[in-house]
Amino acid sequence: MSVHIVQVDAFTDRPFAGNPAAVCVLSEPRPDAWMRDVAREMNLSETAFLHPEDGGYRLRWLTPSVEVDLCGHATVASAHVLWEDGHLPADKQARFHTRSGLLLAEQRGKWIELDFPAKAAATVEAPAGMVAALGLKAANVAKNQFDYLVEVASEEEVRAAAPDFTALKKVGARGIIVTARASTTGFDFVSRFFAPGSGIDEDPVTGSSHTALGPYWAARMGKTEFTAYQASARGGIVRVRLNGDRVILGGQAVTVMRAELLA
Repeated sequence: MSVHIVQVDAFTDRPFAGNPAAVCVLSEPRPDAWMRDVAREMNLSETAFLHPEDGGYRLRWLTPSVEVDLCGHATVASAHVLWEDGHLPADKQARFHTRSGLLLAEQRGKWIELDFPAKAAATVEAPAGMVAALGLKAANVAKNQFDYLVEVASEEEVRAAAPDFTALKKVGARGIIVTARASTTGFDFVSRFFAPGSGIDEDPVTGSSHTALGPYWAARMGKTEFTAYQASARGGIVRVRLNGDRVILGGQAVTVMRAELLA
């Protein structure tokens, strides 16, 4: 039996920008080995697998090499597919049971809002070789349970970063966020996300990194709502709003491909 698979560009309002994710909505769970094979076949930063569970959907995120605990752009893509393909009415909240607990998504006009747990990062000493591998001068280094966060002096430095991915792969974390205050009008801060240890040299737009970036910049800017830009080659916009120990992430999404998986 074939499986319907949809490719969605998330955190963008136009095709071929933002972050692509594949979405498989299944009627029942599939074996882990099969999901790993599909994720490698799709060869995107994330493939999302969903099936109905407890009044919502069980949602799992797989890169071509590992399963991850939290992924924003593939959650935006998953919610987009549930509404666009009629799995859920447009006015109904999407509920996802995940490794990071219950995650919620709602449509707000052309935007999708995700309710994620905040993952604040605390200042730490940089691990040996990490800053050198980034080729940057760090103003501050912090870490949460997933990633290192490296603040630099300017947006220009974020955009110009050209890491040594072989060296960066040795860092013991899911990924490394590089960020700075924005100089581009209309944005509060910019970032990039490097995760060679998770099989992704650079992720185009990373929702989950903004669960750390939101609290981080709130402490420095004295505000709780932001418009952020992830300055990868594809680029993408993330709205960020702090709500207690939660972070509300806003993004748009565009379907770019539909296919039938025959294997």
